[in-house]
Amino acid sequence: MTLPLVGIIANPASGRDIRRLVAHGTVFDNNEKTAIVRRILIGLEAVGITEVAYMPENDFGIVPRALDGLHNPGAIAPLCINAEPLAMPVLGTSADSTRAARLLVEMGAGCIITLGGDGTNRAVARGCADVPLVPISTGTNNVFPMFIEGTLAGMAAGLVAPGRTAPRAIHRAPRLEVSLNGTPIDSALIDVVISSLPFIGSRAIWDLSTVREVILSRTAPATIGLSALGGALLDSQPTSHVISGMHIVPGKEGPEILVALAPGLVTWVGIREHRRLAVNDVVRCQPGVGTVALDGEREIELAPTSQVEVRLCADGPFVVDVAAALETAAQAGYMRR
Repeated sequence: MTLPLVGIIANPASGRDIRRLVAHGTVFDNNEKTAIVRRILIGLEAVGITEVAYMPENDFGIVPRALDGLHNPGAIAPLCINAEPLAMPVLGTSADSTRAARLLVEMGAGCIITLGGDGTNRAVARGCADVPLVPISTGTNNVFPMFIEGTLAGMAAGLVAPGRTAPRAIHRAPRLEVSLNGTPIDSALIDVVISSLPFIGSRAIWDLSTVREVILSRTAPATIGLSALGGALLDSQPTSHVISGMHIVPGKEGPEILVALAPGLVTWVGIREHRRLAVNDVVRCQPGVGTVALDGEREIELAPTSQVEVRLCADGPFVVDVAAALETAAQAGYMRR
């Protein structure tokens, strides 16, 4: 019988953008990511996972360093785990995360653990198909990934991979499908922002004066970044797990709301108009020169006649609820011997 396989995609570039200069974003250096991965590996082995495949990278060697600290004779409890890098070229771009996810799907991985922010997980979502994710926050705004102890994340992923959890431990996230001139070209997990900035440049969106429109895949109060606009505009909380997005047009002439636009950056924002979005609702954005930012990073440059449409879809990536995974595994007796 094939042993359950868990994948690890740790982005060495996450948590380094310009928002560390214009706000107070947390710096997740690669030594901290290494420590997180080390605890993930301990959690995986504790629940019986012995096979791991991971995305290689030339920047730091996060997973190999984590393994060195656990396989050497001085380790508190040396691991009996086989972790191998994926056979793939390393380009040093988001395409690495997408390619790694696709390879893990082909290898039959039962779960993928990611270390990164919203952008990293958007890249992984392009290639992970139906394999559930355990996304750990090491980015900037971190709306999609969760702040979770690596040991627990590893245990949850190790229980999901062989099917030792109940269905309620996994839910499907929404996504925003972006079409340009009638053709779908990309998608976002959290937000699509139409900016007046004409070039991709430093990618990150941090100056609200350049924002023309914001489309959100979810409206939750405890988020940060442009997605926080939706939470501040809620007049009633959507039912749990019911997909509810929002289209927002900022404007100085409208009423103001208080939002955390970045870590340590709280300000009042004028809102000209907004409306709730349900699944399959489409936003037809106003044309004009500018850029489209996906999950906080400018990706698409627009011509004056470009027509952008954004659809709220229910078929985003599957995500593991770590607490529910551990609870249902315990109820099924997998945490006893």
